Amino acid sequence: MSAAVGRERREGSEEGAGGDLILLRGLRLLGTHGVLPEEKGSPQPFELDLDLAVDLASAGKSDRLADTVDYGAVADRAAGMVSGDTSYELLEALAEAIAAATLAADPRITTVVVGLRKLRPPLPMDIATVGVRITRRA
Repeated sequence: MSAAVGRERREGSEEGAGGDLILLRGLRLLGTHGVLPEEKGSPQPFELDLDLAVDLASAGKSDRLADTVDYGAVADRAAGMVSGDTSYELLEALAEAIAAATLAADPRITTVVVGLRKLRPPLPMDIATVGVRITRRA
């Protein structure tokens, strides 16, 4: 097992049949989520990671997009939720909404792990990010 695969397993990703995952990493977006008025009034940067548990055997054999999950469509949907008109107070609520939308996007997604980070949290200390990671199953 490679170090990268081992690291992904330790990070809590659930795997599709045979350990298959589609990984989306470091999607950077602007959104207006948070409790404080300044968080709601001015877009701030977020970073999103998604792990999609999907059986990738058919796509691996056929080399056809129709035999896998279109991760571009999944990314577009998630990006729209972070950058869209709906504002969430809690990262937990936004992550939950992204997880639900991702699972609804394609019945082949059996599990999703959502990692969501606020890149400039409004805290009076030097901190790189704050975030949540949730795992949801279909």
